[in-house]
Amino acid sequence: MADPLLDVALAGDALRQVAEAAGPYLDSLAGRPVLDHDALGLLAGLGGALPESGAGTAGTVARLVDIGTAAGTASSGPRFYHLVIGGVTPAALAADWLASLLDQNAYGRVSSPFATEVETVAVGWLRELFGLSTGWGGALVASATFANFTGLGCATQWWGERHGADTVSDGLAGLPRMPVLSTPYVHASARKALQMLGHGRNAVHTADLAGIRRRLDALDGQPAVLIGNAGEVNTGDFDPIAAMADLAADYGCWLHVDGAFGLFAALSPRTEHLVAGIERADSIAADAHKWLNVPYESGFALIKDPDRLGTAYGMPGAPYLPPVGDPAGGHAMFGPESSRRARALPIWATLAAYGRDGYRAMVERHLDLAQHLKRLVDDAPELERLAEVPLCIVCFRARPEGVPEEGLDEFNRRLGAAIVSDGRFLAGLTVHEGRVALRPAIVNWRTTASDIDLFVTTVRELVVSTTG
Repeated sequence: MADPLLDVALAGDALRQVAEAAGPYLDSLAGRPVLDHDALGLLAGLGGALPESGAGTAGTVARLVDIGTAAGTASSGPRFYHLVIGGVTPAALAADWLASLLDQNAYGRVSSPFATEVETVAVGWLRELFGLSTGWGGALVASATFANFTGLGCATQWWGERHGADTVSDGLAGLPRMPVLSTPYVHASARKALQMLGHGRNAVHTADLAGIRRRLDALDGQPAVLIGNAGEVNTGDFDPIAAMADLAADYGCWLHVDGAFGLFAALSPRTEHLVAGIERADSIAADAHKWLNVPYESGFALIKDPDRLGTAYGMPGAPYLPPVGDPAGGHAMFGPESSRRARALPIWATLAAYGRDGYRAMVERHLDLAQHLKRLVDDAPELERLAEVPLCIVCFRARPEGVPEEGLDEFNRRLGAAIVSDGRFLAGLTVHEGRVALRPAIVNWRTTASDIDLFVTTVRELVVSTTG
């Protein structure tokens, strides 16, 4: 029988196994394929019936290391351009290992004064990083979807107040449907958040700014929620946040901004105009595991009136848990999760290690790489760029000679499949303005111009082989 108590002396050895594998794996990221299809057969070694008698610590860890380092997707490397996935900075990686080692429950000071203080500092540093005033607060959550949920949950509580209702205590029953207005850039994660909050994913009415104003006029003074989008996922384009803030001020609306990756435009003087007005929002959602380059799962919500977090997400009724405002309490009362991993450690470590200047340099390097990719696409006769490049995403498709217009979507679907099958890079397909396209996103701290050069060379090679 393999009992963890009997293996307790092997815990350090198991960690050393992972540490010994880490160096070669990290060193390989610069040149390894994103997907090693030959290694995927190893995944069969994970299955089978649940063992009656386990293999023990050393053998199990060795098995997982061998399979994972060979068959895992190299999404933390410099050649993964799908889904807007960042890498993990060295400081963030080490801090994440420490978070697992210490295994803190970041519920509050009653469970971990250390994790609570790290999170308090990290939230404050995020606020400073994006130029928000000292009155802002926030919550660290698992993803941008949960960040949208957190911000829109506060908006729901605000909206209920406008109707003389306490939605936190009594729910939405008996109230009209909450009006939610956005542009067509609204992301599925915001819809999912509204779905989970009980408003329904179809609650969002989409229109341009003129259409939103007409809709607000028709509401005749009813409270409404506006969702602005900082960084559309196909092109990196932005809603005019300042103009939406004007609408929110004119009509007394709550303004929520989904800035999953686009919020980081605030870090560079070259792009800060794209998020002008962000400080006038009521809530902001973003991902840390995108452009901040910390491990999954890490998102954050920033709230102009942080007292609303405790109102919307406090958890009364458990006498053994400290309530909102109790010195023994903490950040679990400010978001949807109660027992929580100490996800603040990688955020604190990466900001402490590289600071505002380091992140500005990284963002501007990625801006340069996106423009470099744009030029390479424009210079390739068989490639066609489909949108401007305001930030870090380049949306383009193949348009080889001899393929008719009506066949281009199917050709690009085959090209996308060929890129996945090739495995050297990963850049997923999308549909932009009715056309199937690639939309590589550059947010990984490791990516260099040589990676971009090889990516375009690879795509052009695959265009030829797909045509043939």
